[in-house]
Amino acid sequence: MSKISVAFIDGHPIMMDGLISAFSRVQDFQVVARGTSAADAVNSAVVHKPDVLVLDLNIDGNAYEAMSKINGKCPNTKVVVFTGLVGVEYALRALELGASGFVSKGSTAEELCKALVAVVGGETYITQRFATQVISALRDASLRKRAAAAIKLSIREEQIVRLLLRGKTNKEIANQLAISEKTVKHYMTILMQKLNARNRIEVVLAAQNLSVEHKCGPTVYRN
Repeated sequence: MSKISVAFIDGHPIMMDGLISAFSRVQDFQVVARGTSAADAVNSAVVHKPDVLVLDLNIDGNAYEAMSKINGKCPNTKVVVFTGLVGVEYALRALELGASGFVSKGSTAEELCKALVAVVGGETYITQRFATQVISALRDASLRKRAAAAIKLSIREEQIVRLLLRGKTNKEIANQLAISEKTVKHYMTILMQKLNARNRIEVVLAAQNLSVEHKCGPTVYRN
C-alpha cells in the first residue's frame, strides 16, 4: 500500500513542526509540503497534489476561499480542517465548501491520523465530540435548501419579495412597480400560499431561505 501524501498548512509554527515531526514517524504517511497562509495552501495543492491537505482556519489570508479554490483546481486532494476554532458553524461552512473532514485541535494525534485515512477512503470525518450536532445541522440545512429549491416564484413575485425584504409597504411597492395596491395585495396572498405563511412577517421570514434574499440589503420589518 502506497503512503498517504500530506501537506500541512498552519498559522502556528510550533504546532506545524510538531505535526510534521509526528507524521514523519508514521509509516503510512509522507509529508510533501508545508505552509502558513491561504496562498501556501492553494500552491501546495496545485504543485504537490497531496492526497490530503491539513488546513488550519487561523492562517494569513482567507482559509475558506482557499478551500473553495483547492476543491475546484485539485478535486483529488482532500481537505481536512484542523483548527482551534471549534463550533458547528465553522464545520458547516468548511464542509459546504468542499472540506472532507473537520478535526478539533483538542483531538489526539491518533484521531487526526484516523481522519486522514477516512477521507482518503472517501469518507467524511468530523471530530467526535460534536459530530452529532454538525450532522443534524447539515441535514436541516439540506432540507431547507431542497424546500427552497422546490418553490418557484414568478418574476413579479420575486420583485415583490425583494421589496418586502427592504421593508417597503404595499403602497411603496405598488408605486415602485407601477401597479395598483390591490394587485400587490393579490400577490401577497399568492406568496402566503406558496411560502406557507400566515402574514406579512412570515412571508419575509420564509423568503429569507430563498435565493432572492442574497440580492437584497438588510431586512426591515414593517406591519
